[in-house]
Amino acid sequence: MPHDHGSGHTHIDPASGDRRVAIAIWANGILTVAQIVGGIFAGSLALIADAIHNFSDMAALVIAFGARKISRRPADDKMTFGYQRIEIVAALINYTTLIVIGLYLVYEGVMRMIDPPEVLGWWVVILGSVALVVDTLTAMLTYSMQKGSVNIRALFLHNLSDALSSVAVIIGGTLILLYDMRWIDPAITIGIAVYILYLAFTEIGGTVRLLMLASPPQIENEALIAVVLGVQGVEEMHRVHFWQVDEQQISVDAHIVVARDHWDRLEAIKSDIKAMLASEFGIRHSTLEFEHPDHPHPGAAIYGHD
Repeated sequence: MPHDHGSGHTHIDPASGDRRVAIAIWANGILTVAQIVGGIFAGSLALIADAIHNFSDMAALVIAFGARKISRRPADDKMTFGYQRIEIVAALINYTTLIVIGLYLVYEGVMRMIDPPEVLGWWVVILGSVALVVDTLTAMLTYSMQKGSVNIRALFLHNLSDALSSVAVIIGGTLILLYDMRWIDPAITIGIAVYILYLAFTEIGGTVRLLMLASPPQIENEALIAVVLGVQGVEEMHRVHFWQVDEQQISVDAHIVVARDHWDRLEAIKSDIKAMLASEFGIRHSTLEFEHPDHPHPGAAIYGHD
């Protein structure tokens, strides 16, 4: 049961965070062009694969940059919940992009394994080293921002996987130079692709859960309901919904049947429940509808609307 959802989070002011993302966009854009040109000249699919991955990073950074700006808009009559969930949508787009890129690179790598082309090893090593510097810089820029944002976490994983990919590209170029192992280039491409797919499939589930308004995994639903039922005057709890607008805000709404002889204590019971939700479960947003035992919803399920 969470007591402090903010622990361990490093808070960076929005303007500083935006500058970091903007720097990363420019760095990845320049690197992408250099790697594509160099990969075509050197005949290296691994270098082009790394460039495509860097391009996806740049696209992801642009999406994330826009999402950060939009998410800070206040709630209005069109978006009464506010705009925070745009960052979750951005994360889903970025993870989906990673999956598509990973599958494409596996296909291209297998095709090149059948007939490995000539590869200029020095170009691969030099451009791979430049990419490693840029990828490491970008990962460092987003590391301290990713702990409290699924949107920035998607970016960080993009950049981390790029840095590891660049290491693999450098090793591959070195082996080509030393031993003329041309098959190593498509083999590394496949390895990079598998790693990209692993990262994307590992992380996309949490993003989908948020978009589907799934119960927060850190909340033990049955334990929470049991605690509420233990509040003096509470007889029943049904039509319970646990959900999150974003990663930080956990919300609950529910119908609560109050005992007839406690009906005059309604405000005290509500205060007790809200205080318990905040102190024991870290839930500070709750919407509670109270029902008299003479007029409850007949046959209402514990969860959902039925």
